[in-house]
Amino acid sequence: MIISASGNIILHYLHFPMEEHLKYMKEALREAAAAAAEDEVPVGAVVVCRGRIIARGHNMTERLKDPTAHAEMIAITAATEATGGKYLTDCTLYVTVEPCPMCAGALAWSQIGQVVYGAIDPKRGFSLFSPGLLHPKTEIIAGVLAEECGALVSDFFKKKRKQ
Repeated sequence: MIISASGNIILHYLHFPMEEHLKYMKEALREAAAAAAEDEVPVGAVVVCRGRIIARGHNMTERLKDPTAHAEMIAITAATEATGGKYLTDCTLYVTVEPCPMCAGALAWSQIGQVVYGAIDPKRGFSLFSPGLLHPKTEIIAGVLAEECGALVSDFFKKKRKQ
């Protein structure tokens, strides 16, 4: 599914062909695996600007004892540091799970050009609460490697329930 933050359906892959989306989502999955290895909820993110990864992040809420230390927040902070500015209009965030409303708000303030996510978050995803939360010019692509991204989170919580 491809939609703009304003709800308009976009019928083509915008900045990159699908192979590029897969390539960068696999990098986000590597970050998610790093989170899982640290016993964090396995969500990973990368920010791509002009064809190269400029920032990476994964959930660090347990390690930092900070409920705002989501993968997206870590990646946004690293990306703005890398670009030297607060706006990421020429960048794309790849994240393994749909951003929560907090992260979507931060993405809106960064004016990120595009958000590509894997698995939908049916409990806490921003589209459930406020689909127009992202900047109006931000383009959204959902469902890239959704099964793999969703399986990481599902498996993590299955293991947690057994403990």
